[in-house]
Amino acid sequence: MIGLPTTQADDQISTATSISHLGTQQNWICNPDCDSEPIDEYDWYVTVLNPYDTGQVFIENTGQFSSVRLIVSIYQGNENKVPVVPFGTGTSLEGHAVGNDKGITISLEKMNKVLVVNTEDFDCRVQACVTREQLNEYLREDGVFFPIDPGANAAIGGMASTSASGTMAVKYGTMKSVITGLTVILPNGDIINTGGRAKKTSAGYNLTNLFIGSEGTLGIITEVQLRLSPIPENIISAVCQFQELENAVKTAQEVIQYGVAIARIEMLNKDQMDISINYSKLEDVKPLPTLFFEFHGDEISNKEQIKIVNELSKNNGGSDFKWADTLEKRNKMWRARWDAWYSVKALINNGRVYTTDICVPISKITECVKFAETEVKKLGLRGPMVGHLGDGNFHVMLPYDPSKKDAYEKIKKFNDILIKKSLESEGTITGEHGIGLHKKKYLLEQHADNLPLMKSIKRTIDPNNIMNPGKIFDLN
Repeated sequence: MIGLPTTQADDQISTATSISHLGTQQNWICNPDCDSEPIDEYDWYVTVLNPYDTGQVFIENTGQFSSVRLIVSIYQGNENKVPVVPFGTGTSLEGHAVGNDKGITISLEKMNKVLVVNTEDFDCRVQACVTREQLNEYLREDGVFFPIDPGANAAIGGMASTSASGTMAVKYGTMKSVITGLTVILPNGDIINTGGRAKKTSAGYNLTNLFIGSEGTLGIITEVQLRLSPIPENIISAVCQFQELENAVKTAQEVIQYGVAIARIEMLNKDQMDISINYSKLEDVKPLPTLFFEFHGDEISNKEQIKIVNELSKNNGGSDFKWADTLEKRNKMWRARWDAWYSVKALINNGRVYTTDICVPISKITECVKFAETEVKKLGLRGPMVGHLGDGNFHVMLPYDPSKKDAYEKIKKFNDILIKKSLESEGTITGEHGIGLHKKKYLLEQHADNLPLMKSIKRTIDPNNIMNPGKIFDLN
């Protein structure tokens, strides 16, 4: 996942204009004409609400949802049903957290506590708005870490809601791989706990996975139970450059097909490297297609894996490896990758970046990356590219001036072409960014046969369609 602070759609999020403290003023969190009593037992904040205004609620713990339950129940029986949109850190890319003009945005930003860590079992439980960086800083002295790295300093709850993955998915998997349980607030206000701490279970339906990737449309995730990984004994990073992008991608493909136990394998194309060298002040690298490798293990196993990867790279015309074996050196080496989105955005004053997201089988990755680079040139666009090639996922980041409509139309055309290619290659329209608002029409292309069941599940759990409505698909 590309790291960035907000999305184009998220810029439109409705926020409260008048916030006051309940308990010091008698503010009503319901239709002003209703008979309910104001709520004042909690130290949290809420705007005065009515069916025609947008409000924002700040929650600090799951127990406070007993009051939010009142809000929901009031409007469920009201012809002016009020949408409820959960909001965490706002790093999503497809408009998942865009508020509704006549709805409530529930902010989880105060739910930022690590609740418990069980180092002997390699697991922990966190509130939804604990970020990945915050969690790993908390775990630093315990010899364990949270391995899912989407690039952005996203909230764990948001990562669960979008089924995020990122740069280390090739070794550690995605959010579905590390989540064993959730606490979820259902649309009727009920609180459920799914899964648990056990490594496996066959007890009934897998409700945990039902909510992972649901993008807040089935309920609000407030707590997450996570698997952790031991901090590797030995971590080494390396950079290898190629004259041709095809050779770089082919190398990554072969590394995976040989079964090398690599933690990360990231690609930046020539255009992105050119941009990153200037933006991130990189040294000792050229504006060439580049692979970034990271090996996690013990010293002996890493040496064995490095030997194989080095051999494969050389066979495809790769340069000598540039090594980084300390934290400081690794961070410096990876700077180009972490700063990629910001470097592209900086190309145009007040510009924006449209980011694609497709994922294909490993055997198709070389063909699809080459196709993307050819098509973006045909349209006369600039297409810096980064890729999590270890799992067949890559992103083309297209800078544009929002005042120039023709450029944006070309970008949409390119995205259409690329998604069509992904589906033809038996891939998916989104590897890790989700559907949100922007990819609803493409979901119909990929899963037309599944959509009726998805909608049936939505109607069963959320009959009044108040939970983040309009995301993933529209209910007719």
